[in-house]
Amino acid sequence: MPSFGRQSLHQLRSCDPRLQALFARVVAGYDCTVICGHRGEEAQNKARRAGRSKLWFPDGNHNAYPSAAADVAPYPIDWQNSKRFYHFAGFVLATAREMCISIRWGGDWDSDNDLDDQTFNDLVHFEIDEEAPL
Repeated sequence: MPSFGRQSLHQLRSCDPRLQALFARVVAGYDCTVICGHRGEEAQNKARRAGRSKLWFPDGNHNAYPSAAADVAPYPIDWQNSKRFYHFAGFVLATAREMCISIRWGGDWDSDNDLDDQTFNDLVHFEIDEEAPL
C-alpha cells in the first residue's frame, strides 16, 4: 500500500484538516506526492512570477494557515503525461465526494465538468471550496 514520504507529510501537515484527511485516504488507493501545502509570501510571489499561479501573496488559497489548498500529483511524477493527472483528479474528486468534502480542482476551476473551457490549468491543485454544494 502506498504511503507518503517525509516531505509529503511535512507539506500536508500545513493544510486544512479536511485536506489532510482527504489525501490520507487518497494515498491508500493511489500513490501520490504532496508538492505544496502552505506557501509564504516569498514562495507565492515566486510561483506567480514563474507562471505557476495567477495570484500574488496573500490572495492565494495556499497562503492561509492552515492552507486551504494543496498541490498533489500522482507518483512518480511525469509532467509530460497529462492523462495521469486527469485520472488522478477524478479519483481525488470522487474520494472527496464520498467524504463530503467540497473541493475545487485546478483543471476545472468552475466545476462544470467542461475541461476545455479553462484559461489556466493547474492540474496538481486542489482547494477547499466552501461555497460548493456537495
